[in-house]
Amino acid sequence: MQRKKNPKSDLRKYSGLFLAAGLCLILFISWQAIEFKSYERQYDLESLNVEDDDDEEIPITEQIKTPPPPPPPPAPEIIEVVEDEEEIEETIIESTETDQEEIVEEVEVLEEELDVDVPFAIIEDVPLFPGCERVSKSERRKCFQEQIQKHISKNFRYPEIAQEMGIQGRVFVQFMIGKDGNISGIRTRGPDKNLEKEANRIISKLPRMTPGKQRGRPVRVPFSIPITFRLQ
Repeated sequence: MQRKKNPKSDLRKYSGLFLAAGLCLILFISWQAIEFKSYERQYDLESLNVEDDDDEEIPITEQIKTPPPPPPPPAPEIIEVVEDEEEIEETIIESTETDQEEIVEEVEVLEEELDVDVPFAIIEDVPLFPGCERVSKSERRKCFQEQIQKHISKNFRYPEIAQEMGIQGRVFVQFMIGKDGNISGIRTRGPDKNLEKEANRIISKLPRMTPGKQRGRPVRVPFSIPITFRLQ
């Protein structure tokens, strides 16, 4: 059975009319949009004029400086009248100049009283270790150092506590050779107290020496030497 359409309900015959109406409507809207004008708003600003007559004039005041008070009058000096009969003692100024001989004597006295420590490296006559008396003067310094090393090797004893603990190192020893040739003022510095104690014991066993001399006079001579403690 075929469906029958009503010729009145067919809308395709009006399609051209609808298209033309739509185009006209679009053109009208576009034209209105192009012809539309906008106007800027203008505002009138009224300026406020401030008249110069309203400014207040501030009077200028001057500070009056008062002068300082005058200084007080000086006190009158009291003058003592001395009678001519009074005797005036005269001071006698003695001359402080000294002769050349007196200056030399004073310098010599000061040199005798001066107590100076002369280092081993610069002393004129080095201290003599027993056994170095017959050595020439130029070799006495070397002989002294060799005898010190022999003395350390002969009296060296490694502390048992330091051996058990595995302590080793170098101890720096400083002592003083006095004017009488005796050893004093032993000071030690090392990595362990036991090693320092042993180094002190070795140096304290040094024999009495012939004291060092500077300008023919006995002087104190400081001396320092390192002692090495090494485990094998």
